[in-house]
Amino acid sequence: MDVPLVMAGAGHSHLVAMRCWAEQGVRAPEGSVLISPGTHAWYSGMMPGLLAGRFHVEQCAIDLRPLADSVGLRMVHGDISAMNADRQKLVLSNKHTLAYQLLSINTGSEPPAPKNDGSVPLEPAKPFANFFQRWQLWRQEPPGEIVVLGGGPAAFELVLALQWKLPTTGFRLICAEELLSGQPVALQQAAAALMREREIECLPDTAISNIRDGQLWSGGKVVAHPDAVVLATGAAPLPWYACSALATDNRGFLRVNACLQSVNHPQVFISGDACSHNGSQRSGVYAVRQGPTLAHNVMAFLNDRPLRQYQPQTRTLALLATADGGALLSYGKHSISTTVMRPLLGFWKDRLDQGFIHRHERK
Repeated sequence: MDVPLVMAGAGHSHLVAMRCWAEQGVRAPEGSVLISPGTHAWYSGMMPGLLAGRFHVEQCAIDLRPLADSVGLRMVHGDISAMNADRQKLVLSNKHTLAYQLLSINTGSEPPAPKNDGSVPLEPAKPFANFFQRWQLWRQEPPGEIVVLGGGPAAFELVLALQWKLPTTGFRLICAEELLSGQPVALQQAAAALMREREIECLPDTAISNIRDGQLWSGGKVVAHPDAVVLATGAAPLPWYACSALATDNRGFLRVNACLQSVNHPQVFISGDACSHNGSQRSGVYAVRQGPTLAHNVMAFLNDRPLRQYQPQTRTLALLATADGGALLSYGKHSISTTVMRPLLGFWKDRLDQGFIHRHERK
C-alpha cells in the first residue's frame, strides 16, 4: 500500500515544516512516515560551539520522535539509496522499498572531495554524526597536522573550533578561492587576522587537484603533507539524485519551481541543499526560510488547495562563531567584526541558536 506522505530526511526545512504543523494542530495523513538515519537532528548553527567545547551534545540536537509523533509521522530509520520518481518508489539502505503518493525531500548534500589514493584519511564534515565520532577520537589522540579544505563560513568556523580544542595540532585552511569569498572585505580581513592570531595557516586560491602518497597537490606542486583532511568544501549532490528520474541542474541538484516542487514530478517537493532554486543559496538560513512555505504547500497539495510561491530573501544575516564565545557578523554588504563587539555578537548568536532548538523540542 502506498504511503500517503513520505518526509525524506530531517534537515532544517523539514524540522521547521513539522514545527509549523504542530503549532497549527495539523497532522499528516494516517500512515505517513519520516525517514531519518538517526533519532536526532543536529542543528548546524551549534556544531562549531559543540566542537569548541562550549555546548553539550544534548543542547545541539533535536529529538525527532516527539516532533514526528506530534504531527502523525512514524519514524523510519535509514538512508535513501535509490529512487524511481516515475514509479514513485524509494529504496532505503536496508533494501526496504517504500511506495509513496506524495514525497518531500530534505536529504541535503555532501562535501565534494578531490581525487584520493587513500593515503590520507578524508573526514567529511557532513554527516555531522560521523564527523563527531572522529572528533572524539582526535581528542584522545591528537594528530600532528590537520588540513581543512574549504573557504566558506562553515570551513572558517570549523577550523577555529578544531584548533581551540586541539592546541598542539597544526592546522591549515586551504581555500580554492579567497577566504570567505563573497563576504564583505572588512569581514574577510578580520577573519584572516584572527586566523593569524590563532596560528592557523591559510592558503587562499589553492585548489587541491588530488591527494596521493600522503601529499596534497595543487597546480602540479605539493602544498601539504597532513595526517588528516577535513572536507568542508561546500555542497555536492548525493549520488542517488542523478538516477532518480527527477530533473537536475548542470551540477546534479534537483530542480524545483517557485513552489518547491520538482519541475517534472509535481508530487515531489524538494528543499534545502538538495534543491536547485533560482535565488536560493545552499545554507541553513535558506533551508529554514523554506520551511513555512513547504509546510503550507505539502498540506495544500494533499487537500487540493492553492500552493504558495517561496520568495527567497535578498540579504541574509550570518553570525560566524570564533570558538571563544565571540562571533563576526555579515548582512548583505555590511559587517561587524571589531574585537569589542565580538562577545556581544557571540551572545546574540547563542540566543538565536538555542531558541531554534527550543522551538523544535517536543516533550
